[in-house]
Amino acid sequence: MRPRGVRSAAGVVLCALGLAVVLSGCGGREGGLKSAGPTPTAAGPVRLWPDLPPATNPPLDYGESDTQRVPGVEVPGNDVHAVDPVAVVQAEVRSHPDTYTGSDGLYEQTSRAIESCGTAPAACPVLKPYYRDLTGNGRDELIVGIRMPEQQVGVRVYLAENGGLTRIMATVDQVISVELAGRDLILRVGSAGIPGYEYRTAWTWDEQQRSMLPTRDEIIRVKPPGTGPSTVPAPRLVSPTPTPTVTPAPVLPEATS
Repeated sequence: MRPRGVRSAAGVVLCALGLAVVLSGCGGREGGLKSAGPTPTAAGPVRLWPDLPPATNPPLDYGESDTQRVPGVEVPGNDVHAVDPVAVVQAEVRSHPDTYTGSDGLYEQTSRAIESCGTAPAACPVLKPYYRDLTGNGRDELIVGIRMPEQQVGVRVYLAENGGLTRIMATVDQVISVELAGRDLILRVGSAGIPGYEYRTAWTWDEQQRSMLPTRDEIIRVKPPGTGPSTVPAPRLVSPTPTPTVTPAPVLPEATS
């Protein structure tokens, strides 16, 4: 058996050799550490005018969290696929006659066309329904679109619960498109005041309010559609002035005597 001192000394030598290998590897040309440059200083939010008193009056109610039970519509097994979307909208129209504003508001001609969907399906303003689990409860919700005059579209979402339907979203706007992204319903709306821009609003289920709320609202610059004439004046192109050529003077023949 070797003395402890010898084994310790050997261990020191091996550790030193290992450290040298590591250092040589870090200092090599390949696989070495490289600086990413200076790290920018993190800047947290700064509160402006901290002495302002808190608001005493709540903001105006725009009806974002209004929910409503659809009267007279039964949903067997809480399966929205089992209900007729047109019948759902008709039930709401009949429960709110002569309502032209708010979340239940419809144009009079739109209400009449909805009532006539059975006899005139080609003119029915209720669009093809879509289904998606927007609440995270494991079941699909019913998404309905309603065409209206002046290029407006009403978008409504219905939740099946307790054997019936609860409307958890209703909005009307001049919609460019409606998109589904995960559990968000995204509405793209053109900006009337700023050409070349559009508004995008993401509606998301809020468990506390038990409704879809506009959780994200942004204005985004988009490329104007079409290839119409540009409003920027075309540049005035000037051709370079050609360099004048010098014609040599003719050489007169020498006089002969």
